[in-house]
Amino acid sequence: MKKKARVLFVSQEVTPYLDETPMSVIGRKLPQGIQERGKEIRLFMPKYGVINERRNQLHEVIRLSGMNLIIDDTDHPLIIKVASIQAARMQVYFIDNQEYFERKHILTDKKGEHFADNDERAIFFCRGVIETVKKLGWAPDIVHCHGWITSLMALYLKKSFKDNPLFADTKIVYSVYDDEFPGALNKDFGKKVMFEGIEKSDVELLKNPTFVNVNKLAVDLADGIIKASPKINSDIEKYIKKSGKPVLEFQSAETYIDAYSDFYDAVLEEVAEMVD
Repeated sequence: MKKKARVLFVSQEVTPYLDETPMSVIGRKLPQGIQERGKEIRLFMPKYGVINERRNQLHEVIRLSGMNLIIDDTDHPLIIKVASIQAARMQVYFIDNQEYFERKHILTDKKGEHFADNDERAIFFCRGVIETVKKLGWAPDIVHCHGWITSLMALYLKKSFKDNPLFADTKIVYSVYDDEFPGALNKDFGKKVMFEGIEKSDVELLKNPTFVNVNKLAVDLADGIIKASPKINSDIEKYIKKSGKPVLEFQSAETYIDAYSDFYDAVLEEVAEMVD
């Protein structure tokens, strides 16, 4: 009997924990739809301070928490919380840290300025997801990343954790959205990202960590790309086209769940054929 494919969703936004946006709605509806189509799923998002823990019935998972992640030579405690979406029979895992996420805004302050430490928040979130999945002992066939804050997942999985048996056969699908930020992230982003298995040449694009370059890095290392917004940055669009990777064009609300499910299968089959 063929085993169920396992899909790990790593999402910048998920409703009802955050306001409805095109990304947060996909973050909520897609995992349920994929689960209903016979795949096994796990879903992770950051535990932003705007999320009401009591109303949403979040609770800490002690057995998964308690680890420290070192970023820029500083220890940052990793806290894992979980909540259930009863109607979907689905659990949501939250990556939390007081310094990075206990603020009453998501990626920008009350003036609309992007937080100066968004680079470290992205590093912490992506590495926190990987460490938690390791503790769960759950080997994903597909990791589907939504939003630029997830753009480092491919780098860490393909370089730092490529020899870990849980991730040895994992394929990465990266969705590109129109969630553009102005200017660039911290100029030392490329240094802070460094971890076992990552060479300076791997993060050349992060010398100038703009929205375009952060997405290009994810495109370089992903196994499949999805255009998740009707219109995406034209530089990234051209880069995707030149990459030669499998690409799924933008899908309507009526078609995207089936189209994404088929795309996962196609990415897995294409890799299997290459191995054969």
